[in-house]
Amino acid sequence: MRLAAQEQLLPGETLQEKFEFAVEAGFDAIELRGKGDLHFAGRLPELRRALADGVVMPTVCVDMTHFIGDFDAGRRRDAVTQLRSQLTVIGELGGLGVMTPASWGQFSRRLPPFEPPRSAEEDREVLADALGELGEHAAREGVLIMLEPLNRYENHMVNTLAEAVEYCSADSIRVAGDTYHMNIEEDDPCRSLARAAPYLAHMQISESNRNQPGTGHLDWAAQLATLDAIGYDGYLALECRLRGDPRTALPQTAAFVRKFL
Repeated sequence: MRLAAQEQLLPGETLQEKFEFAVEAGFDAIELRGKGDLHFAGRLPELRRALADGVVMPTVCVDMTHFIGDFDAGRRRDAVTQLRSQLTVIGELGGLGVMTPASWGQFSRRLPPFEPPRSAEEDREVLADALGELGEHAAREGVLIMLEPLNRYENHMVNTLAEAVEYCSADSIRVAGDTYHMNIEEDDPCRSLARAAPYLAHMQISESNRNQPGTGHLDWAAQLATLDAIGYDGYLALECRLRGDPRTALPQTAAFVRKFL
């Protein structure tokens, strides 16, 4: 397993500067953020220069205001368009792929009015349609589209790894796990990881409190041992809030996680 840090966490003005710091701090790669309005494609000259300079950028975490499970058809269509573009870009960079939730901040069954304006069957239909199209595009680009479950307060459609696995209808559609969301939703995170193993392509890591690993109560030894046991050899990408100055917190975090690898 290798460590990555999301680009916004890293000090530096350029990706080259961020990567230099990341390597010195104990990380192996940078996870990029994919904004909407085709912003990510607009970064291609910057990304090409970074790649030529040896910056390792395997994955993209979507960073948009609407997603493939939006209640509005136009916004769903735009989310698919944005993700198709991001898949093409990361494919050109030789990366692994792009991850997306079904939605974020759109609706929660745990908060009023409790019942969404669309049925569970309709939820499944719109997600399957979007992921089917994205899966075909990802396959052509030689990359993956990865569905990330979020916790019940941020997304009402896909909350667990098992629910995400149900959408893996093609080899180019896979699952991205996140230890923070798993801490809320999975009855047994280690067992859930083991069951999702054939479909697990990527992991994001943060603590029970959404800060960096080592500041909360997650059982890192158990979860990382499980990932090792199932043969997971991908990235552990740090996606969290940082407690403390990044120049101190990031090296400490990398050292903490590496104790268990």
